[in-house]
Amino acid sequence: MSMYCNNIKKHKTLPKDTRALPVLQSRQDTNCISGETAVHKAVKRNRRETENISNGKLGKARLKSSDIFDPLEEYKMTHKRRGIALIFNQEMFFWYLAMPSRQGTNADKENLVRRLGDLGFDVRAYDNLKAAEVMELIHEVATSNHADADCFLCVFLSHGENDHVFAYDAKIQIQDLTGMFKGDKCQSLVGKPKIFIIQACRGEKHDEPVMPMDVVDAVDQVNTVVVDAGAIYTLPAGADFIMCYSVAEGYYSHRETVRGSWYIQDLCELMQRYGSTLEFTELLTLVNRKVSTRSVANCADRTAIGKKQVPCFASMLTKKLYLRSKNK
Repeated sequence: MSMYCNNIKKHKTLPKDTRALPVLQSRQDTNCISGETAVHKAVKRNRRETENISNGKLGKARLKSSDIFDPLEEYKMTHKRRGIALIFNQEMFFWYLAMPSRQGTNADKENLVRRLGDLGFDVRAYDNLKAAEVMELIHEVATSNHADADCFLCVFLSHGENDHVFAYDAKIQIQDLTGMFKGDKCQSLVGKPKIFIIQACRGEKHDEPVMPMDVVDAVDQVNTVVVDAGAIYTLPAGADFIMCYSVAEGYYSHRETVRGSWYIQDLCELMQRYGSTLEFTELLTLVNRKVSTRSVANCADRTAIGKKQVPCFASMLTKKLYLRSKNK
């Protein structure tokens, strides 16, 4: 402290321009400044600024746009086209795969064609394609020009196993499907949403109800509940992808033989009601809630009665996604 005081005594004349210098409070009995007081003031000032930031009170002049991310930023969905929606519907399978046919899946396909069409997608649905045919179509669409499109969507209705889904004659690795739409292979979709919806079983067990159900909704005896065979793992895909699964990993995905799968039924119903107004991940969360309220009422496997299902999604989206109606 003594050295600091001596330096001030030597330099009695201050610079003319003192606007950038802190205001110094001197004491009458000494000519030295308390460094501790200046530190305390700086700490208090920093605390006030921190509180202002947390309360959203910091002036715009001090808050640069580059300092934060806008939590409300949305994907640009004002291109000329909404985009292509591919639906691969697998009902039948070649005999050597030993896979049962998927009754009710055509109801899912028709439901999706209507709902996605309502949201402005160019819907292209295919039935019982072989693996080579699926990959040929995926390659054709991935190498197309999507510059005037908002996004891309692909639905696979089938049985599943590990990281694969089944075509008519062979299984296809899910990463082979998503990989075709990554930035290095599909540049016109860079920075745009890429939505994949997988309706397939992902395990070998049912979700147990938390509480026993005394009463369940009446279901037409012809409309029985079955499951899609196999198990699918949750897979990362890359930025701006969202992977939507009919069930959490390790559990059965239920499908009614007349009305179609629980997941697609509820997804389409909620898309019809909220598809053009609700943010997409919020819509999927609502689908999770609706499907989770269902339970098996009629099934050939009596041990499945009362069992439940919860879908899930893995989002790599970087902005909010809205599928608002396009002006025509």
